[in-house]
Amino acid sequence: MAQAYAKVLTALNVEFDVIGRSTLSAEKFALETGKQVFAGGLDDFLRTTSARYEKAIVATGTEELKNATIKLIDHGCFQLLVEKPGAVSIEEANELFEYSKTKPGCKIFIAYNRRFYASVQKLIELTKEDGGVSSFNFEFTEWAHKIAPLVKAEHVKENWFFANSTHVVDLAFFLGGKPRNIATFTAGKLEWHPVAIFSGAGITTNGSLFSYQANWTAPGRWAVEILTPKRRFYLKPLEKLMVQQLGSVEVTEMAIDDSIDIDFKPGLHKQTVAFFSSNQSGLVSLAEHMDNCVVYQKMLVPSNLF
Repeated sequence: MAQAYAKVLTALNVEFDVIGRSTLSAEKFALETGKQVFAGGLDDFLRTTSARYEKAIVATGTEELKNATIKLIDHGCFQLLVEKPGAVSIEEANELFEYSKTKPGCKIFIAYNRRFYASVQKLIELTKEDGGVSSFNFEFTEWAHKIAPLVKAEHVKENWFFANSTHVVDLAFFLGGKPRNIATFTAGKLEWHPVAIFSGAGITTNGSLFSYQANWTAPGRWAVEILTPKRRFYLKPLEKLMVQQLGSVEVTEMAIDDSIDIDFKPGLHKQTVAFFSSNQSGLVSLAEHMDNCVVYQKMLVPSNLF
């Protein structure tokens, strides 16, 4: 992710410094990007530098996101773009939020870059043409057999829904509207995660009905489907936009200008531009993220309403 951000910042002609930990990773980063890295970690860098920074992008491992962000705030950097989900757990994210509120002027955004995919931006435009979203559904199945053998830091895999699946959940509610009421159900568990199967449904604040499901023990993939009075749109995969017209069963791919998502990691260029501009619409503020976390928690702890 750090290399992907460096590519974007270089293209935007933004001057920046890079802080890493190990010498080996710093050398690899320099070889790939042409940008030298301060190796030795954030603590050593902040202790020795006299520079002050207005903005920072935090792209550490999930387990270090909260601590690195707090260190930068304490150093006087109050505008931060923090890689999703901002912390290793919902509890840690709330700790970061509460801490940020003690620092007037502190603005933290969580980098859910899929909001800025070319496919998503085009979909937003088309749903407005059709009179808005009437209903939607989404799937966030994870491939448990691929994740199980991965070596991750403590607490990362047990919080995988928060750390990874919320990419899709955030995107779905960004497109369809925030939940007003939601009924949630879960089943099973994995050795490394407390839930294996998810299902639920509800209604958004703008009156759209929605449903979701995910079965981490079965085949599946990430997907979002948006329905309007005129068309049904599929983000499956999320980088592509498919459409089904009213009165037809044919599903076709829509032509979109996704050249920027080909040249850079998808969504990252537009997200970074938003972070450095005065118009930061579309970015997920930490306050919005914590509101979303209330829903995430309900999806993890079922309501089981009948």
